[in-house]
Amino acid sequence: MPQTTDPMRDVRRWLWAVASLVAGMVMLGGATRLTGSGLSITEWNVVTGVFPPLTDAAWLAEFEKYKAIPQYQQINKGMSLADFKFIYFWEWAHRLLGRIVGFAFAIPLAFFWWRGKIGRALGWKLVVLLFLGGLQGFIGWWMVASGLSVRTDVSQYRLAIHLTLACIIFVALIWVATTLLPKKEGAGRRGKVIAVALIALSLVQVFFGAIVAKTNAGLTFNTWPLIDGVFHPKREQLFLLEPWWRNIFENVMAVQFNHRMTAYLLWFAAFGYALWQMRHAAAREAWILFALITAQAVLGIVTLLYAVPLALGLAHQAGAVVVLAFASYHAAKLGSYN
Repeated sequence: MPQTTDPMRDVRRWLWAVASLVAGMVMLGGATRLTGSGLSITEWNVVTGVFPPLTDAAWLAEFEKYKAIPQYQQINKGMSLADFKFIYFWEWAHRLLGRIVGFAFAIPLAFFWWRGKIGRALGWKLVVLLFLGGLQGFIGWWMVASGLSVRTDVSQYRLAIHLTLACIIFVALIWVATTLLPKKEGAGRRGKVIAVALIALSLVQVFFGAIVAKTNAGLTFNTWPLIDGVFHPKREQLFLLEPWWRNIFENVMAVQFNHRMTAYLLWFAAFGYALWQMRHAAAREAWILFALITAQAVLGIVTLLYAVPLALGLAHQAGAVVVLAFASYHAAKLGSYN
């Protein structure tokens, strides 16, 4: 058999496959949140949690555990067992996919390392990613735990950290895989700093989006471009709470306003970057990125106007994943093609 001219092809395909699984995790997490399913499993059983309840008695036992938390007692009291099974399924599927992602990363990592396909520099990057994956699982439980004793839902602070870290892992997987592409002439490094800044700003927007989702800010002020009849609310409306920083996370008007303003900033930044790249080799990709960000912005507006129905909410989250994927691929290529 002839030797392949691309020795990193299998490693690269593996990383892209894992990135696809992480994207699925983000989407499944969104469905779990939008269906109100995130607190249906009240324990973190790493091994036995792989399987859902398999008998009627086991289902009743899980249901009794759920009945003991504030969400059931204050919001879902009287829920049927069939309804409980529905929300349980989403959370169980989310946790199961998380385990699958872990194995899909760790086992091939060990295999490729054993085969000598991973050098020291790449190895350290992948070990950091493995650590971040484990940390993400811990943060997921830390988030769920915030809603089991006093609250009727999870903390918006913890949810934002959980979602943003998932997206950081996704970006890193795409980035590392892209840098393993065979070297080519042409693209150079022009605009790399700006391209990376667009990724960072997109992650900030994801963070703010998570705060919007958890505070139900998308269910209020369902007009655009005005919010509560004005483009820019008064200062006292945006700084209603003390200390001032609480408004970023807890003041519904400020939460939605911040998400809007960051979207405008991202759109203008992407537009300016595309114009600048017209004088350089990466213009086509820069305009594709701008088009994706524009489509995501339009989808966000429509989602707001219709008060976040499940389908549009998931589509908007999927749009964020697509933007991050292409932005990461584009920026990493600017560094790997010399």
